[in-house]
Amino acid sequence: MLEESTTPIVEAHDLVMFDLDGVVYVGGEAIDGVAERIERVRAAGRHVAFVTNNASRTPDKVADKLVAVGVEASATDVVTSAQASARLLVEQHGAGAKILLLGGEGLRVALLEAGLEPVEEPEGAVAVASGYGPDVRWRDIMRASVLVRDGLPYVASNTDMTIPTPYGLAPGHGVLVRTIAGFAGVEPTVAGKPERPLMEETVRRVGGDRPIMVGDRLDTDIEGAHAIDVPSLLVLTGVSWLPDLAAAVPELRPTYISPTLEGLFEPHPVPTVSEVGVELNGWTAAVEDGRLGVTGQGSDADWWRVAVTACWRHLDETGTAAEVSDTSPPGPVRQLDAE
Repeated sequence: MLEESTTPIVEAHDLVMFDLDGVVYVGGEAIDGVAERIERVRAAGRHVAFVTNNASRTPDKVADKLVAVGVEASATDVVTSAQASARLLVEQHGAGAKILLLGGEGLRVALLEAGLEPVEEPEGAVAVASGYGPDVRWRDIMRASVLVRDGLPYVASNTDMTIPTPYGLAPGHGVLVRTIAGFAGVEPTVAGKPERPLMEETVRRVGGDRPIMVGDRLDTDIEGAHAIDVPSLLVLTGVSWLPDLAAAVPELRPTYISPTLEGLFEPHPVPTVSEVGVELNGWTAAVEDGRLGVTGQGSDADWWRVAVTACWRHLDETGTAAEVSDTSPPGPVRQLDAE
């Protein structure tokens, strides 16, 4: 269930780890108010990290995009799944090891910076590393798949099944990983969210003893926070929405929830359970005949708190997600829907 914070949650943490797509920006534009709120985090003396599963871009390129949309950032603020992959490989095989590369510039640079030697031919390679790269050739995928089947260790930057493009959601790197793993009958070591390596690499690089993860996806950001046992804040400016939350099992549930990043600077009360349902500050939510209903009035954030709490109680008690298709959350349409 959601946890209570009687003070603004940013006060309890010295590292705030931000996902990018759906949290900081959507497409080529920053989400309203994000730049100012991130600066408030810095002004409070907290470390700021931008954490991305995308292995195709270098931290410099990611920082350039952030600056272009009005968010202050440098390469040292950015941690990628390519860097986490490189860390795993150098720990397993040592500096100077040859790594067969299936990916783009971000992964190549990360391997080099870790002291590894990315190669395009398999002779002497001790492992395969893959990351999203639009120019990866099918013949190279086939050759790597055979090598993995025959025993060459395989590290995948992430398993994201989709990637946003100017022409809509397209197949992501996870499709490639599934292809190789399915053919080879071997599961790779995965560096990106929701697995531990990227989260641990972020804390190691940016610093902080009391991190919190801020994300918009339950199955990467929030599950990743659970993987290293740190709190999480789900914001509702990106992918996850009420149907996802209604069906969320415990390892996908955030510690806190807020419509926007303003939730970092607010206390987080928790609902109470009574005979009439789940109640908080003017809102009451209940699941009756399998369907969620919310009545009353109050803040948007408290609406979400009572709604998800009622849904999770129902899911835990019955094993079935509540029907939420007719439920209309308050507040403006999320920016992702407006694209």
